[in-house]
Amino acid sequence: MSNTDDRGTARRTLVVIGLVLATALALGFVYATRRVLVWVVVAAFFAVALKPLVDRLQRRLVRRRALATLLVFLAAFVLLAILAALILVPLFGELSRFADRAPELLRDARAGRGPVGQLLERTGARRYLSEHSEQLRGFGGQLRQPAVGVLRGVVESIAGLVTVVVLAYLMVLEAPRITRGLLAAAGDGQGERLRRVGREVSRTVTGYLTGNLLISVICGALTYAVLALTGVPFAAVIALLVAVADLIPLVGATLGAVIAAGAGFLHSPTAGVVVLVFFVVYQQLENHLLQPLILSRAVRLNPLTVLVSVLLAAELAGLLGALLAIPAAGIIQTLLREYGPRRLRPAPPAGPAARPGRPGRPAGTTD
Repeated sequence: MSNTDDRGTARRTLVVIGLVLATALALGFVYATRRVLVWVVVAAFFAVALKPLVDRLQRRLVRRRALATLLVFLAAFVLLAILAALILVPLFGELSRFADRAPELLRDARAGRGPVGQLLERTGARRYLSEHSEQLRGFGGQLRQPAVGVLRGVVESIAGLVTVVVLAYLMVLEAPRITRGLLAAAGDGQGERLRRVGREVSRTVTGYLTGNLLISVICGALTYAVLALTGVPFAAVIALLVAVADLIPLVGATLGAVIAAGAGFLHSPTAGVVVLVFFVVYQQLENHLLQPLILSRAVRLNPLTVLVSVLLAAELAGLLGALLAIPAAGIIQTLLREYGPRRLRPAPPAGPAARPGRPGRPAGTTD
């Protein structure tokens, strides 16, 4: 009996050691390949967003899957190129104007004239710059040294972008084959559930991406209009920065407000107050109209879940995590609704389609 107990204890010990080693190896593998895994996740989100367009085009116009996928991706690239042209053309114009005015702005700043010079004079920064000019020159020389690292980062970013596009294209192209394989492996009983989950996930990701991009475009356009009307210089560049910052859920509009209001106050106190009031009003509009519209129709998450998801994802994965937090939370909610324990499944969203329950019972419950 003792030998039997010893063998059982040894077997359990070996199992525990094996699980610990397997977990350590899995974590090491994830850490070593984290960059590639990030590319795969980003590509999967774009593939899920573009797949419905490819399916619709294949059903109505083009029978070949490869041609339909190629046409959709080309259309997406053309649309992005048009948007980039609309943004970059005025951006380059503003940068050219800034380059022409840079020597004058620098002379005014050194002499304490102009908005920048007055700001430096009020804050005491001009005195500090003049007293520590040698140290600042040395620091500027040190900044030139990591140029190779910056160049390597740019090359890696371009390689990552190309990889994401190729992965997304292949995912969309092979989506029917992958779907058939999963449905065949799941059997007839789980087939309909998997289809339902796939539709919900696709709707969540597509709605989030398109809606968030639309909100950012609206924010950037309105910001440009306000800055142009108040005479703030470099309005297009500031509006572009605000639109990019607004892509970050919940806190993006606040970051954009800080950028635009700071530029407005540098121009004049009146312009700063006008820009600040605009962002206060716009944030109320975005938080109480635009964002709830997206979350209720696309992701169906309550504000607390959204905030917690964004904070946790931003802490774990930085900006990328914050951008993908809301659709990821929507996908998790979909999986819990389908596969989680009944008590943990989220309640269906309230709406006119929900059936009223019996007196004393929650709406939508059945016997």
